Amino acid sequence: LLSGCRHISSLDVHTSGDHLVVGSLDRRLVWFDMDLANTPYKTLKYHERALRSVGFHPRYPLMASASDDGSIHVFHSMVYSDLMRNPLIVPVKVLRGHSPVNSLGALSMVFHPTQPWLFSCGADGRIHLFQDL
Repeated sequence: LLSGCRHISSLDVHTSGDHLVVGSLDRRLVWFDMDLANTPYKTLKYHERALRSVGFHPRYPLMASASDDGSIHVFHSMVYSDLMRNPLIVPVKVLRGHSPVNSLGALSMVFHPTQPWLFSCGADGRIHLFQDL
């Protein structure tokens, strides 16, 4: 796959197995549709600093990215079983809770396996649980 990113920091595969998101240190969130091409389906630049973690929710149509700017962006990311329909990616919410320390912000995030919750940790030494997604 050709991401167009200089430094890839994280990646996650959708539960369907046909989609992949990649986070990079050059602020890009890259979505690949593996059935479509080996180049990105969509490139998103919502963060002000490097992305540290990206991921899909295993049960709900959610995707998120954590960044050194201290924020976590949550997206509605609907993948359809019909191959003629493109995935739907809509920004939902920006979660703020981490303060950058030495240019590092939110370092990692992970979705709860069954609930629409998101856990994050940051360079500030804090762990946050976000329940109102």
